[in-house]
Amino acid sequence: MASSGNPMYSPFFGVMGAAAAMIFSALGAAYGTAKSGTGIAAMSVMRPELIMKSIIPVVMAGIIAIYGLVVAVLIAGSLESYETYSLFKGFMHLGAGLAVGFSGLAAGFAIGIVGDAGVRGTAQQPRLFVGMILILIFAEVLGLYGLIVAIYLYSK
Repeated sequence: MASSGNPMYSPFFGVMGAAAAMIFSALGAAYGTAKSGTGIAAMSVMRPELIMKSIIPVVMAGIIAIYGLVVAVLIAGSLESYETYSLFKGFMHLGAGLAVGFSGLAAGFAIGIVGDAGVRGTAQQPRLFVGMILILIFAEVLGLYGLIVAIYLYSK
């Protein structure tokens, strides 16, 4: 125990929060990109003119990773020596990282599944495009909710 009253391991939780934010949101973004990419590849054999229009799910999946990156950089920028970094702050930063990380993971899964089925369906019936975009927006906003909660927890 330090003379400041903060345990020596208190920054560990902040570091784990930054790592969780980046790892889980990047996993979600990678899954969304890969799953949507397979749908784009399958669709482009029949309708190569729709490739650029079908990139939207991949872009939306990439934004999920940016949410995690923002929170990870915020947390990493506020890490200090254990003399000044309280255990409370470490737990709050861990919670922030987990909030954005897991919501990004869930959003990435949803974007990947909707993107895969959506681009394949749009190749057969172009009127499905608007519906696919709306569903993708609702999937993306799940990651945004995690970002909002993470920033709120970070600022405590």
